[in-house]
Amino acid sequence: MVLLLASDAAAQSDWFQFRGPTGEGIAANVTLPTEWGPEKNIAWRQEVPGLGWSSPVVSGDRIFLTTAVAQSEDKKPDHSLRTLCLAADTGKILWDVEVFLQVGETAPKIHGKNSHASPTPYLEGEFVYVHYGHMGTACLRQKDGSIVWSTQELSYKPTHGNGGSPVIWGSNLIFSIDGSDMQAIIALDKTTGELAWKTERNVADIPKYFSFSTPLLIEVDGQTQLISAGSGTVMAVDPSDGKEIWRAGYGKGYSVVPRPIYANGLVYVCTGYDKATLVAIRPDGQGDVTESNVAFIVDRNVPLNPSLVAVGTSVYMVSDNGILSCLDGKSGEVLWKERVGGNFSSSLLYAGGLIYLLDEAGKSTIVKPGDQYEAVAENDLAERALSSLGVIGSDILLRTEKALYRIAD
Repeated sequence: MVLLLASDAAAQSDWFQFRGPTGEGIAANVTLPTEWGPEKNIAWRQEVPGLGWSSPVVSGDRIFLTTAVAQSEDKKPDHSLRTLCLAADTGKILWDVEVFLQVGETAPKIHGKNSHASPTPYLEGEFVYVHYGHMGTACLRQKDGSIVWSTQELSYKPTHGNGGSPVIWGSNLIFSIDGSDMQAIIALDKTTGELAWKTERNVADIPKYFSFSTPLLIEVDGQTQLISAGSGTVMAVDPSDGKEIWRAGYGKGYSVVPRPIYANGLVYVCTGYDKATLVAIRPDGQGDVTESNVAFIVDRNVPLNPSLVAVGTSVYMVSDNGILSCLDGKSGEVLWKERVGGNFSSSLLYAGGLIYLLDEAGKSTIVKPGDQYEAVAENDLAERALSSLGVIGSDILLRTEKALYRIAD
């Protein structure tokens, strides 16, 4: 059973963090549209300034996004790192606030599939927490975008840009830092932005240290664990103080992007480049559990970017080159696989008994989970799309390179 560990139980009906209330791409008790197109089942389409691959998050009748707006046509332009609030019923931009200014001359180069605003905001109470990796972190008021606090004290050297999103546990806003010069899990006091604790990864002898994964909160035997995957290892720490509980190594894997999931009593972690594997770990150990608690490893068609989803005892994953696999979540046996085509970065979404896939060209494939592959529908917006889907009520929020769509029957 997957436990909801949101710090604000009242917000669990909202899509308030990356991959929704559980952080694992599950929209419980919701039936979503299965058919749409540029002129079909589109409640609204709102153009979004700049470029950002953060996913949309929802609080009541408001939607929040981050973006990075180039300030000139220069080869290395400055970028205004911004947070936007949109009206859920119309898509109208209610406020648009600059949080940081990134100077182009000194900005590190990003990957062609990244943006300067890729981490997804986290919503709690009246606040929206935004994170721009090495450029800083901030807390804004949802009502008007006024900045409560901001910090740029945790500077590090990113490779290919930023990606991992924050989570909240108790009084702490927590995220992973995995740059070339620093690898750690960081907790900030959510009311002030001051450092609450820092836990180093302490991983050596791997070729590259950078990663982009988002932590996951789970509960094991009455204890909350924060699962943070990075290059070469995944760690579980106590989110209240950062004390390490266990870790499992996976060799030289780096640039880890997918967010872990927890199901069937196992934590599932994708190990990144150059050859991704899926490692299933029993999270009831102490210390280094690499030899004792790894239940199984899958080494074929494992994603480098899209996060997995669990449905019942099965685990579903789509590789970056478009192979959808269904695994027995307890043994790792591949029950079936099917090429669905396209290239994928967006994470899987499960809602209303269906699995939703979105490829990088804006084509979606909707699949019924089960003992064999069964496609229900295909839809194509024909716009570049790397963000993961969001959910608002019984509608879908789909971000493309230029716009945010609300898709409704």
